[in-house]
Amino acid sequence: MGLAARVVGVSKGYGRGQSLVRALDGVTVGLRTAEFTAIMGPSGSGKSTLMHVMAGLDSVDSGEVWIGDDDITSLGDSALTVLRRRRIGFVFQAFNLVPTLDAEANILLPFDLDGRTPTSEEQNHFLTLVDRLGLNDRLRHRPSELSGGQQQRVAIARALVTRPDIVFADEPTGNLDSRSGREVLSILSDASRNFAQTIAMVTHDAAAASMASRVIVLGDGRVVGDLGPSSAEQIASTTLRLEQSR
Repeated sequence: MGLAARVVGVSKGYGRGQSLVRALDGVTVGLRTAEFTAIMGPSGSGKSTLMHVMAGLDSVDSGEVWIGDDDITSLGDSALTVLRRRRIGFVFQAFNLVPTLDAEANILLPFDLDGRTPTSEEQNHFLTLVDRLGLNDRLRHRPSELSGGQQQRVAIARALVTRPDIVFADEPTGNLDSRSGREVLSILSDASRNFAQTIAMVTHDAAAASMASRVIVLGDGRVVGDLGPSSAEQIASTTLRLEQSR
């Protein structure tokens, strides 16, 4: 199995001198293609920084960042913008839908931003996604007319519709009730399993992480755990043990 994204010896700090905070400290880790990976760790462990660096949203102080076989470490802003638009999908805790657009227009927004219309194959993929996500009767609704769970499903469809190399989800269930949260996690798991999408989800929730097939645990800017499929109890126990040993 190849790697959809990887970092090699990456370090990233914020601030200077006495106020320097080392968010990542020589991290080397890869995200395997078509795998659903959860990234966990306590507040300040570096998990969000790792996601932002891998997605080309933040630069690194040292080390290398790769998307597939392409080294993106030194790409300029315009090149990174195009790369993110065409090869990376995002699902945010706050949904980030355009309030003036209906659900269909929000889902298809990546094509508009890229200045093109979907091919017939891409249109069929859109219809498949909409059907699988239960959004057929919500396509003409604006975000304000949708529940939180429905808005997040629209955001997931938008992230998946162009079949990007990798989808990053930042605390995607944080603003949802437990039922909607479980639905969203199931959808992300299905996207990995049925569409061979690579999903990387940042979360602090062991129950959410248990839906993933791999759990990477960060502590003090370093990878301190790398688990296979695990129950919520196993994940919580492991993360607690790792925190206590710091």
